[in-house]
Amino acid sequence: MPAAHDAAVTDRSRLAGSACNGDQDLAGQSLYLWQTPRYDLPGLVAERLGDVRGRVVDIGCGNGKVIQRLRQDRPDLSLLGLDIAPGTLAGVPGSVAVADAMRLPLAAGSIDSALALHMLYHVPDIPQAVRELARVVARDGLLVASTNGDRDKAELDDLWQRAAGDVLGIERGPARISLSARFSLEKAPVFLSEEFSRVEVVELPGTIAVHDPEPVIAHMASYRAWADQHDVPFDATIDRARTLVADHIVRYGAYEITCLGGILVCRR
Repeated sequence: MPAAHDAAVTDRSRLAGSACNGDQDLAGQSLYLWQTPRYDLPGLVAERLGDVRGRVVDIGCGNGKVIQRLRQDRPDLSLLGLDIAPGTLAGVPGSVAVADAMRLPLAAGSIDSALALHMLYHVPDIPQAVRELARVVARDGLLVASTNGDRDKAELDDLWQRAAGDVLGIERGPARISLSARFSLEKAPVFLSEEFSRVEVVELPGTIAVHDPEPVIAHMASYRAWADQHDVPFDATIDRARTLVADHIVRYGAYEITCLGGILVCRR
């Protein structure tokens, strides 16, 4: 990833602004409603915490979906939500605080389980964040992280380059920004194994099939906060992508996208 893209993915003000745009984020996530099989990430996390007792912190908790699920399924746990975006914490139930993953406001060994779900690729210094996670998690504690694979939704990467190429009048346009590339499912174990001796990777593959372009376009448009990183007119490329997807659906009956996400369960 070029240095400018790397800086953009980790830019705090950009992330805070994107996190506060809840409607756009929900529209982007709605693409997964058409995925087979459907994965219940909060439920999978709750299952992994089956033997955990005590304090659980969700770092980068966003709108608190996982915390809400844990409050329902595990009322015995003491939950804390942390995020860098103050605006996104307003609807999170229970104890919350604004905090940076590289400087956690928690005592050493004070947490029985830490969650870092689809967020470590946004941290400027990933090794430092992993060291902080290892510092605050108790010796017999658990870290659950999640991210996407390097080839996750590769069809959308191809779609973007085709649409951008059409807008620019060339065969293929520049690649779109990849948010998870810095801490992908393939790269994550290398980072995590520096501090955790046991790292279990649980792959969650799936296929999305849509019969209308709009879920695809909503997902692509949710990257608007990084529009300046795409080296192509963003709205024009989105419009061209809509036409390409619609044409594909007319021809083949559906537009399919292959997905690969996963969770990483880490112990000392």
